[in-house]
Amino acid sequence: MKSIIVSDLHIGSGYFLCQEFERFLGNISEDHELILNGDIIDNPYEKLRPDQQRILDFIEQVSYRQKVVWLRGNHDNGYLPTGFGKVRFKCLHTIEHRLLIAHGDDFDEIMPRNQTFIKAFKLMHNLRLKLGARPVHVAHYAKKWEIFYKVLRKNVMMNAVKCAMENGYEAVTCGHTHYSEDRIYNGIRYINTGSWTELPAFYLLVTPEEMSLKTIDDSFGVRRAKSFNPDTFDAAPRLSK
Repeated sequence: MKSIIVSDLHIGSGYFLCQEFERFLGNISEDHELILNGDIIDNPYEKLRPDQQRILDFIEQVSYRQKVVWLRGNHDNGYLPTGFGKVRFKCLHTIEHRLLIAHGDDFDEIMPRNQTFIKAFKLMHNLRLKLGARPVHVAHYAKKWEIFYKVLRKNVMMNAVKCAMENGYEAVTCGHTHYSEDRIYNGIRYINTGSWTELPAFYLLVTPEEMSLKTIDDSFGVRRAKSFNPDTFDAAPRLSK
């Protein structure tokens, strides 16, 4: 079985790369299962614009011809559609013992413990936008706070890897942090598929032979993701306990 894994589309958000994802979805081969790894809907209680509703309709259509799995994230956990094709809704998914797939919010110990800071941060971000700052998703703006953002990413990665180790998986993939990366930590491969609220947009391709983190270029062709800058994150050996 071949699989395509994406996360953090945030359909309904003004920052969702709607046209890009629609083209991407239309190019997925029918012999691949599609795994939507959380935060697919930005707000399950808001009515979608027609162009973004079309993406949900497209996902439903895809589910009739190939397997589609939707894992719940912290944003779309209240999304309970009726008659949504053959889409399977789950909290976790696995590919044999090769890969554990989870959105990542359950591995996040930082944001739940800092809700006052998070609320203040969002208010500040919204104020920036009202004052004319360039519109970006709040997660994109958070990346400017490098120390906090590194702590968040590291916390999610460490807990995800611990879970994978305890349950005998070779690798684990998450979303949630909106930061794509492919690393080895404590002998376990950790892959984060980033988000579809800013370019470049990433996806994980899983085949019987390999797991490859990939991105789309401006012409929507597929190419391997660029190497990550080690200066943006602590070198892997430093993370060892």
